[in-house]
Amino acid sequence: MNTEPDSESPAPAPGLRLGGLTPLTTIDFPGRLAAVLYCQGCPWRCGYCHNPELLEATKPPSLPWAQALAFLESRRGLLDGVVFSGGEPTLQAGLGAALNAVRSLGLQTALHTGGMYPERLAAVLPQLDWVGLDIKALPQRYNAITATPGSGARAWAGLDVLLAQGTDHECRTTWHAGLFGVDELLDLAQALAARGVRRWALQECRTPGAPAWALTDAHRQQLAAWFPSFTLRRA
Repeated sequence: MNTEPDSESPAPAPGLRLGGLTPLTTIDFPGRLAAVLYCQGCPWRCGYCHNPELLEATKPPSLPWAQALAFLESRRGLLDGVVFSGGEPTLQAGLGAALNAVRSLGLQTALHTGGMYPERLAAVLPQLDWVGLDIKALPQRYNAITATPGSGARAWAGLDVLLAQGTDHECRTTWHAGLFGVDELLDLAQALAARGVRRWALQECRTPGAPAWALTDAHRQQLAAWFPSFTLRRA
């Protein structure tokens, strides 16, 4: 994708609500030095949410878009890219314009998403260099995790959209062993591999009260065998 800066000023991103910014990360956009913009609002209510302060969509933005864009302009030549995280970035109508504005600065773009809006994800994929897709569980387990009926079907439809487009990506699962056990985790891994996922990261849920890690070395080896790229992330 072309990320050469345009001669004109970056376009505005009307309606984009930001809850904060990380000025530099080396882990959220593989192989790039990036900033992270946290979008305000998410329709799901997962009990182990890592950013609960970003859930409420009607909360006034704590970071004006113009201020965020000015920061990014000041880092031209120092940053490689920008990650749109959340919350859920695809909830917001201004995401596409924001991606265009960032790309006009010559920066690459990445998205962290739960895949809950497959049509909106499809619309912005041509503007993205990398996607981190959160797959929480097998589809039938989603309602209990997200407190949102039908969420599993939508998330897995988002996965299909991403795989069909071919955008560079990683699927990741934060595993809370109190919500489903090792056998179901293995079933999830097999389902992802059968769908065509090639890069999967398994992350330990570190919410207080989460059950102790129950994955053995044998389980880890079995999971790794199903994916060309498998990453285990623990505290």
